[in-house]
Amino acid sequence: MTFKSSIATLTGKTSYFILSKFFNGGSSYPGKIAYKIDPDILQSLGRNYDLVIVTGTNGKTLTTSLINKMVTQKYDDVLTNPTGSNMIQGIVTSFVTHHKKSKRPLAILEVDEANVEIICKYIKPKYFVLTNIFRDQMDRYGEIYTTYKKILDGIKLAPDATIIANGDAAIFSSKKLPNKVVYYGFSSKGHENDDIKAPTNTDGVLCPNCNHIMHYHTISYANLGSYFCPNCGFKQNDLKYQVTNIKTLLPNKTEFEIDGHPFTMNIGGKYNVYNALAAYAIASEMGISIDQMEKAFSYDEKVFGRQETIAVDDKNVNIILVKNPVGLNQVIETILSDTSDYSLAFLLNANYADGIDTSWIWDANFEDLDYDKIPLVITGGKRVKDVTYRFKIAGLNMDKNIETVEIEDFVKQIPKIPTKKIYVLATYTAMLGLRKALIDNGYIKQK
Repeated sequence: MTFKSSIATLTGKTSYFILSKFFNGGSSYPGKIAYKIDPDILQSLGRNYDLVIVTGTNGKTLTTSLINKMVTQKYDDVLTNPTGSNMIQGIVTSFVTHHKKSKRPLAILEVDEANVEIICKYIKPKYFVLTNIFRDQMDRYGEIYTTYKKILDGIKLAPDATIIANGDAAIFSSKKLPNKVVYYGFSSKGHENDDIKAPTNTDGVLCPNCNHIMHYHTISYANLGSYFCPNCGFKQNDLKYQVTNIKTLLPNKTEFEIDGHPFTMNIGGKYNVYNALAAYAIASEMGISIDQMEKAFSYDEKVFGRQETIAVDDKNVNIILVKNPVGLNQVIETILSDTSDYSLAFLLNANYADGIDTSWIWDANFEDLDYDKIPLVITGGKRVKDVTYRFKIAGLNMDKNIETVEIEDFVKQIPKIPTKKIYVLATYTAMLGLRKALIDNGYIKQK
């Protein structure tokens, strides 16, 4: 370690200690300071780590958490970034604060798509786990092909790494790579002769070879499924790991089978089955047993801001991160499967980490919500007027709406809601602000 990196590391450790002990924070700022002192600090910090990078548009945090729960049953020295702080600053913080117990620790890191290249510049991963690519924060990423190029720029720096890719996403088969590629996806057995198209306004459905509209044998959601091009013959690659059955899909319980093995998770959503499948695939490649995977899936521990349930007095607050139309549509579908009474909130910010363009809410299916069933909708965040108007256009009776710009004001409304349960859909910085407010008010105990 160089003198500069030593100073940077010490400064990062000190700032983390102060921020975490006295200010309930410290997920990215210590890394920001250390990185500013030494922009090459990862070269020193990441030496001798076996790195797994998890990246893609949706599902990074839960997939990373599941992988971490699996591998820690086999490895006793594992670094990860559980808060979802996945840009360079947060990743540097994870390394700065990790206490190495072995000569070659394992690092399971969620990495923002635009940050894959800079991480790979200093640390060559053993595995990449690719979840999906949808339109997301277009002011940062542009179209899906631009986003994929950012990931590829990192992959090209690690040609010996194995890629574990979502085989239901055609974009991950659109480029020839020198890497070994292993695909996972949903089984289409019994539907080999079916011929369907994705719904109108679905992105990523043009054949990467000839630009013809692709067809599908099956579609799980959005552009994910068993795809083929009737014009040039481009088609889905063989899947090594497959979801073979989904038995139960409820907001707080999912029962499914992967390669015939039954599993249960205490969270809902078909999109989370994909996350489970991705974790299963990389764990299988790393020699994790089925029993160890089953134990990891059964943990009743909610992931930071992803279907995380917080008790606020006698209310159950279910916090769900939303950031793009495809993800929000899956969340709406999950909420609709709830047969109990619930209220709803949407906290919309437009900071850099959220994406400053909020027009994406108009591409999500707000109209599908059962407004007759929902007694109260609270809207909030810095762009509260935008999301309130979106609900109005979708058919919400505005007598059921309360606006709260500030997060603290929203927290004060929670004990007054007419149902025991409230779903809070929040963009990234709104979710962080809400968690901080709940910590400050004693509803979340800081670990």
